Amino acid sequence: MGQFIDLTARDGFTFPAYVAEPAGQPKGAVVVVQEIFGVNSHIRAVADGYAASGYLAVAPATFHRVKQGVELGYTEDDMKAGFALKTAVEALPPPGVLQDIQAAVDYAGKAGKVGIVGYCWGGLLTWRAAAVVSGLSAAAPYYGGGMTTPEESALQPKVPVLVHFGNNDHWIPMPTVDAFRAAHPEVEVHVYECGHGFNCDQRGSYNAVAAKLALERTLAFFAQHVG
Repeated sequence: MGQFIDLTARDGFTFPAYVAEPAGQPKGAVVVVQEIFGVNSHIRAVADGYAASGYLAVAPATFHRVKQGVELGYTEDDMKAGFALKTAVEALPPPGVLQDIQAAVDYAGKAGKVGIVGYCWGGLLTWRAAAVVSGLSAAAPYYGGGMTTPEESALQPKVPVLVHFGNNDHWIPMPTVDAFRAAHPEVEVHVYECGHGFNCDQRGSYNAVAAKLALERTLAFFAQHVG
């Protein structure tokens, strides 16, 4: 359904983004932010799904500043490689990869209002984007690793936010989710009976019931705030 295009950030850096177009006039746009595995077949399928729901979907390659053409699977070696790449991107001087997300939002804006959704590391980037990226109308982080730490929780979103967590996520302990919820009463927080990565049907942690309910809630949220 989609294809890769090149986008250019404000600092002149050019990077690829997977773009999936809806069949008819778009209702708006959704920027899809990858996990630590690149814009792989799963993330492309997620973007295709949002396009099938009527949105222009844009998935920027957020590893491109440190390594090109990353497409990992979910083995232990893939996890290590992805974590190393994420660490390298996080070490970039500010604004780092957020300027690439900004470029994706700017491009997506041609379709109308723009929402953003992200998974794992992409969930953390989605949470940051809700606070600092311009042109967004809504944000939906899934199990954003690190977003419940005091430093990240101190961010103040400029747009409505819907968050999904699993109650058995060993990367995001429930006491930190409770603290995040207390710090952000304006954020809609949902917790599911599952672990980390529950939305990815290519991972052992996939939970079909939680993934279906989270997607239904996210689509309703985007319908309300994006179109």
